[in-house]
Amino acid sequence: MTGEQGEHNEQKPTVTFREMVNGLRQLGLDRARPVIAHASLASFGEVRGGAETVLGAIFGLVDALVMPVFTFKTMITPEDGPENNAIQYGSGKDTNQMAEFFKPGMPADRMMGAVAEALRQRSAVRRSSHPILSFAGYRADPAIEAQTMAEPLAPVGVLAEQGGWVLLLGVDHTVNTSIHYAEKLSGRKQFIRWALTPEGVRECPGFPGCSDGFQALAPLVEGITRRAQIGTALVQALPLKEMITIVKNKLAAEPQALLCGRADCERCNAVRGELIES
Repeated sequence: MTGEQGEHNEQKPTVTFREMVNGLRQLGLDRARPVIAHASLASFGEVRGGAETVLGAIFGLVDALVMPVFTFKTMITPEDGPENNAIQYGSGKDTNQMAEFFKPGMPADRMMGAVAEALRQRSAVRRSSHPILSFAGYRADPAIEAQTMAEPLAPVGVLAEQGGWVLLLGVDHTVNTSIHYAEKLSGRKQFIRWALTPEGVRECPGFPGCSDGFQALAPLVEGITRRAQIGTALVQALPLKEMITIVKNKLAAEPQALLCGRADCERCNAVRGELIES
């Protein structure tokens, strides 16, 4: 009993701002190159100063930062729509009643994490206007302005052309939004979703597939991945353009690569179905 109590009472390590900066510095990021980041604050253990410490450390090393601040609570399921769209039409009677109108000040979905939400709240940050797949950007206006309803992942393309990096802070590739952009470039099936906006329900094309199988990319990008340990979190950085090229090459050689293995995954099954038909 004493041993169990000791384990439960063990204090998590506290990560300071200096330790955060020193850890990120090991990744060798270039200040002039933008970063698209995904973060789990809890993965570090205890962080003195919380999400603002993480952001402050990033801003100490790079000038431009983008993070997804998606808002899934705006989504509506219609009664009918296009075929092979990986959605059960008419199944949203209850969830549709709970949907919220998209507004520029809407908080990011909790799945995006505390760091993304802290970035969104900063006064100098711009947010794109997509009602489901918005991005927040600091000194990243070209990327934010590139997004349209038809091309929701366009910010990733701009960051890639600018020589940007993907930064994974205590998370793996299953949350790496940039892989979705590479899928689209490869011609992989995209989907249509609908969102509640002050102007009414809007159709949102270019909605990406499932990301649950994305961690299978890790061995393929081993040679371009930089790593460091900060507290209890593994942090990783990958050059965005090179990573996108690797994904495209993999999908060209193996069209079903990076799909998840769940038998009930509607989006992955729809992709497989389209590949079989073609």
